[in-house]
Amino acid sequence: MKSIICFVSTHHGNTRRVADAMARVLDADVLDLDAEDDVDPAILGEYDLIGLGSGIYALRHHPRLLHFASRLPPARDGAAFLFSTRGFGPPGPYHLSLRRRVEDLGYRVVGEFSCRGYDTFGPLSIIGGINRGKPDEADLERAADFAGSLSEGID
Repeated sequence: MKSIICFVSTHHGNTRRVADAMARVLDADVLDLDAEDDVDPAILGEYDLIGLGSGIYALRHHPRLLHFASRLPPARDGAAFLFSTRGFGPPGPYHLSLRRRVEDLGYRVVGEFSCRGYDTFGPLSIIGGINRGKPDEADLERAADFAGSLSEGID
């Protein structure tokens, strides 16, 4: 199974750490959308599994990731998984916008993962942020376990 993980991790590297933990288990290529100026999503057509993730901003994934996802090539029996890091709240509603974009292109969403991440957005910076030290080793282990379970949803 050829896999790639595409992510945006702009502030504290929370999402990058989660993406790297998953990539090790999946032996996946990693595409940092912050590091690339203009990535053509058509390159993803050669992958069996696409992971898409970012921190949560204004109750949804990062706008750069959402834009990238809306330009994915239509799926030919493609599978995707979604992930995020967040300061607070339940992960479910935050993934809806990305999930809809991916499913509208014909991808099967085979799993979703989210964990807390260090967050210093806006007024949180005054108090030194929340979730200091997150994601921690237990979170990264959960991310790796999640990635390991994804092959069950592909076959």
